[in-house]
Amino acid sequence: MFAAWEAGVWNVLHERVRPDMIVGASAGAWNAWLLAGGGTPEDLVREWLDPEKRHLLQPGLHRAGFLRPEALHRKAHELAERFRPRIPFGLTMVEVPSLRLRLVRDAEITWRHLAAACSIPFCFPPVRIDGRYYVDGVWQSALPLWAAEAMGARRAIAVNAWTVRPVQLLQRVIGRRASAALEVIRLEPSQPLGSVVSSMRWNEADIRRWIELGERDATLAATSITM
Repeated sequence: MFAAWEAGVWNVLHERVRPDMIVGASAGAWNAWLLAGGGTPEDLVREWLDPEKRHLLQPGLHRAGFLRPEALHRKAHELAERFRPRIPFGLTMVEVPSLRLRLVRDAEITWRHLAAACSIPFCFPPVRIDGRYYVDGVWQSALPLWAAEAMGARRAIAVNAWTVRPVQLLQRVIGRRASAALEVIRLEPSQPLGSVVSSMRWNEADIRRWIELGERDATLAATSITM
């Protein structure tokens, strides 16, 4: 749910930035898909304020975890039907059990890839695609700059809402990084968004607070951003 902060950031940045490509991981991949498909900042905010979002994280035990996948898969279907990328787009996910990071691009993306990008390990079951199984890549690459570089990017605005310390430490150990040649402007929340538990729960007051914080953070950074 922390990715709602990104909606606030884009509310401000869209007036200054016309990206040549968009790459996303986890819930950021869904945000990126909507924007690459021509969705407006208002569309993105509306998505996060939709009370139906609370159903994405429904408890339900199964062999792979404790969150039921049905609502997540329905939403992935809906996004795949409503939007198709108008500019180069990529998302990342992780194959299991090999833990191999994979970048998927443009026309090869289906609803299953969108679902896999948000299938949190040990929470949702892996998504089967072409005989292999995939989960959310956030634990290895919440900020997939390596993927943007693989798609040809030389400069990037890196919008990173997932700054929970245990995840950051894990990514330093097993994460994949871009080279030093990639010029990066980083945007992260100026205040803690909350705990891991709060990130797993839709609450309208939290969503509005995170969007407003994203707007403030982007406003402060906007003067240094020209692309």
